[in-house]
Amino acid sequence: MERFQGRTDLALEATERFEDDQVEISGVKITEYYRQETDIKITKVVIETENGSKVMGKPRGTYLTLEAPNMSVPDEGYHREVSEELARQIVQLIGDRQKEKSVLVVGLGNREVTPDALGPDVVGNLLITRHILREYGKIAMEKEKVNAVSAIVPGVMAQTGMETLEILQGVVGETKPDVVIVVDALAARSTRRLNRTIQISDAGIHPGSGVGNHRQALTQETLGVPVIAVGVPTVVDAATIVHDTMESLVDAMGQSERLRRLGDSLASLDTSEKYQLIRELISPQLNGMFVTPKDIDETVKRIGFTISEGINMALQIE
Repeated sequence: MERFQGRTDLALEATERFEDDQVEISGVKITEYYRQETDIKITKVVIETENGSKVMGKPRGTYLTLEAPNMSVPDEGYHREVSEELARQIVQLIGDRQKEKSVLVVGLGNREVTPDALGPDVVGNLLITRHILREYGKIAMEKEKVNAVSAIVPGVMAQTGMETLEILQGVVGETKPDVVIVVDALAARSTRRLNRTIQISDAGIHPGSGVGNHRQALTQETLGVPVIAVGVPTVVDAATIVHDTMESLVDAMGQSERLRRLGDSLASLDTSEKYQLIRELISPQLNGMFVTPKDIDETVKRIGFTISEGINMALQIE
């Protein structure tokens, strides 16, 4: 039976479909740890081989996932803790915090579409220093060592008529950064990860892949410099919602004497059969539908600030 998968940009969710079948993935290493003081779970997925890349459907590289259940809540103290954890993980991928670097931050997405406005919102809150250093030198920053930080919001193809890669190749060629940090909104397979999860990766990013708009990849191979991708899932597709609803329905049926037999029948279906049933239940129109929470306006602004603070911290030379 054909396997139907909900769209996801998260490497963590790509590994979970193999956990259901209790299958180890050759060429992929997964480690988890939990910070009890901040209630943040961190999962590290390292795709080491081409075989692992093919099976996972992701490029080779390191994928760090921060799951913060309260990130969608307007708690400034908690968001500060998330920013600090994000900064630690970015520093690990960039390396050598004591060395001065030129860093280009790219805010992907469309300002006019709220769930896709995360990248532009992050750039709007960044501490930009490249122009100050070029004009006045380090004395203006009152520090001995300062990273030269620049940023750009390239927009989307419908607005510019150009691939994001084409724009960034020109910018990178002129400004010659040591590293590029790309921020984008992602798609998740699980509704519980919406606006509560941050993925950081050194494998670059494929803009629009989560919603089926396949644009040219932004990677070290295409840009000529290391690319760190930071993203938060802000949308899920209709199939994901139907699947989650089915799981809840099965649990509810198990509590009823009259419906328990039907619930047991649905629970006995394996992952492939469940997704096949979902395909038959939802109409072709719903297959292309993506959904986002109703408070997405405030949430994107809040999370955008949290991520920008994390990047600002990561780029401070201690």
